[in-house]
Amino acid sequence: MPSKPLPHLVSLASAVPRFDLEQDDVANRAGEIFAPMVSDFQRLMPVYRNAEIERRHSCVPIDWYADSHSFAERNGLFLDHATALLAEAARKALDQAGLKPSDIDTLITVCSSGIATPSLDARVMQHLGFRSDVQRLPIFGLGCAGGVLGLTRAAALARAEPASRVLLLAVELCGLTFRQQDRSKSNIIATALFGDGAAAAIISCRPEHSAGPALGAAAEHTWPNSLGVMGWDVLDDGLKVVFSGNIPDLVRNDLRPVVDTFLSRQGLTLDDIAGYVCHPGGAKVLDALEACFELPPRAMREARDVLRRHGNMSSVTVLFVLQETLNSGASGRHLLTALGPGFTAAMLLMDLP
Repeated sequence: MPSKPLPHLVSLASAVPRFDLEQDDVANRAGEIFAPMVSDFQRLMPVYRNAEIERRHSCVPIDWYADSHSFAERNGLFLDHATALLAEAARKALDQAGLKPSDIDTLITVCSSGIATPSLDARVMQHLGFRSDVQRLPIFGLGCAGGVLGLTRAAALARAEPASRVLLLAVELCGLTFRQQDRSKSNIIATALFGDGAAAAIISCRPEHSAGPALGAAAEHTWPNSLGVMGWDVLDDGLKVVFSGNIPDLVRNDLRPVVDTFLSRQGLTLDDIAGYVCHPGGAKVLDALEACFELPPRAMREARDVLRRHGNMSSVTVLFVLQETLNSGASGRHLLTALGPGFTAAMLLMDLP
């Protein structure tokens, strides 16, 4: 029986919006907004320092966050900025691969921070010269797991049509979901964590692309009765962030058996893993991931560096970590992981040359 074609990562590029948010400035502005409304806000102030984030990127200036905005206004900004960022990231990925938009056969778009119908891929097609018969697959609702699961879906489609090239697009504008009148702890913590960004990756099984990192086995695991761990509540003025405070405990206590089972099915153990490319949900989550995988404290340097410079960009973040890992010259078998609404763990093996 002939072996199945192996998909490879042909190129990977990123893009960020133009406004930089320094963490100290965010903390000061949050104090102006929340201190009059939240009696114990000073008790929460250390979250800005403990997040281990220095700056993030935003598609709107910091003054925008001090005012109230309707869902319609937020989503209008989302459509404009998400489309522009995806087009920028796509151009970079195509240039890096030496390809034209007309060389792409399938577009996959991952996003959970805004609503788009027509979907974002159709909008990006208006900016770049993709063929009219390109296949489109928009994916919504995967949250922070979307980067790894997007790569997994792209690899599966590339395997299904080995002569094709798949362009994965991911964008999140988490900042636009901030709701000024929301006094919840989750909303306050979100102001210390979330940033905006986009990434694009080309995946293909074509022989001329076989020099790049190979995408191997993948899996996902959704825990029962866990819908309330992470997600959005849809309210009149926008998307209200939902995440549980015990996510680091879930990572520390429940992720390892899932990963071990996945690796065992491939005839592997953690001893066969040369490195980790993990979504850095936050500093405490990274601490828990290092404990889960029996790594020394602060061993996940690339993930911590991305968190420090960009914050948590939901699905996009792990693609930034992968880009940092590739730029560092890493080689060998790597494990990609991310956790998202469901509550779901996404896992993917990638062999770096």
